[in-house]
Amino acid sequence: MDAELEKLGGVEEKKFPMLIKRDSLEKEKDHIEGFKPKVSWVTRAGEHDLPTPYALRPTSETIIYPYFKNRIRTHRDLPMKVNQWVNVVRWEVSDPIPLIRGREFDLQEGHSAFATKEEADEEVLEVLNIYSRVYEDLLAVPVIKRRKSDKEKFAGADYTTSV
Repeated sequence: MDAELEKLGGVEEKKFPMLIKRDSLEKEKDHIEGFKPKVSWVTRAGEHDLPTPYALRPTSETIIYPYFKNRIRTHRDLPMKVNQWVNVVRWEVSDPIPLIRGREFDLQEGHSAFATKEEADEEVLEVLNIYSRVYEDLLAVPVIKRRKSDKEKFAGADYTTSV
């Protein structure tokens, strides 16, 4: 996967912290209607209560987009492409099934910013094709590439694709 993403050019490998302060996670309320985080909270360190709870992040938007805001100052800073592999913990699944979906898993995430929607759309399709090739050619898992319905799309997104 990494080798294929590198072929796109300009992709930075990054690692972001797994713990996020409550205030940072709750900023999502300003952007996503009905946002209610279903996350694990860390409230103690050793024998001491923490002054502010930290969430075990379920995804990275909350931590990556402030990074983008600080790094992108002009059009010359674009495109910005970030890739990471990270462990996440999710609680939205009430009865996880081992080997299909657990609460904790490794996640590959790409986040990008472009000067135009056309550039972003082109990158989405290129990455979707990479996923498809990795699943089918390397792992021998057949996939269907598709655009998710409005009900399924990522909150706040114009559209979401999947394999």
